[in-house]
Amino acid sequence: MGGYLKNGIWQTAAPPLVNAQGEFVRSESQFRGWITDDGSGDFEPEAGRYHLYVSYACPWAHRTLLVRALKGLEDIISASVVDPVCGENGWMFSSYPGATIDHVNGLAALHELYTLNRSDYTGRVTVPVLWDKRTGRIVSNESSDIIRMLNGAFTDFQRHSVDFRPTSLNSEIDAMNDFIYRHVNNGVYQCGFATTQPAYNEAVASLFDALDILEDRLSSSRYLMGDFIAEPDLRLFPTLVRFDCVYFIHFKCCLRRITEYPNLANYLKDMYQVPGVAGTVNMDHMKRHYYLSHPHLNPAGIIPVGPTFDLSAPHNRHHFF
Repeated sequence: MGGYLKNGIWQTAAPPLVNAQGEFVRSESQFRGWITDDGSGDFEPEAGRYHLYVSYACPWAHRTLLVRALKGLEDIISASVVDPVCGENGWMFSSYPGATIDHVNGLAALHELYTLNRSDYTGRVTVPVLWDKRTGRIVSNESSDIIRMLNGAFTDFQRHSVDFRPTSLNSEIDAMNDFIYRHVNNGVYQCGFATTQPAYNEAVASLFDALDILEDRLSSSRYLMGDFIAEPDLRLFPTLVRFDCVYFIHFKCCLRRITEYPNLANYLKDMYQVPGVAGTVNMDHMKRHYYLSHPHLNPAGIIPVGPTFDLSAPHNRHHFF
């Protein structure tokens, strides 16, 4: 899937993302600047100053689109969307339906943005990227940081007054974030990219043990932290919405579908039906990306026609009120 930059030069073949045991290992984000509203960070919040580079296919970028939509920041923070297929040239801008050109810098490939910021950059080129149009710099390419900045630094500009990280719940939110990341968000990739049977078996067991725990948690709570949407929900939803159509098939996460979990399935529909969320979900981009960007997992490039799951169908989560 894609390549990487080595000393600012694009390489079409990226190093493997597995260790000696055949376990998937995620690379670390290298740009970790901060926007704060009190002047203590590297950047200041301003309307129209920042731009998101995203993919509808990528669950990590999906988080940022969710916060942007739910906070009502679409007119404050602009966005460009890459082509769903990440090939030998990495993420590209295109005219594919739903994708866009690079509205800010007029680039053809996302890796050009990285070298525009740092000419000798070495590493993978990932989405999302939060770009500062004023200084021509990458603020961050770490989704966890970006969603926190969008949540906390732009309250003077938001159309919707919601807080996904109440201070009183910081420790509980961080613990749930960590659980979801290790076992679910990253867990599906550990299943899909495992290159040994023991690594795969361990990843599958961890993933479905976690889904069982989340299913039980959602039996007594509308959302993960209670009766309001919080950071962990914005992290879990992008994985769940891709699960049956991509991870169940493509990543061999096939012990059970989400539709087989009553609480998770209804929670997924509930989240999807929150105003603003459906507009961040592009199933065509999701399926096209995964099934065409990993030829070693799907050499024939066949995109499954299903499964069907009506996210707009009624759910039962209202009984918590």
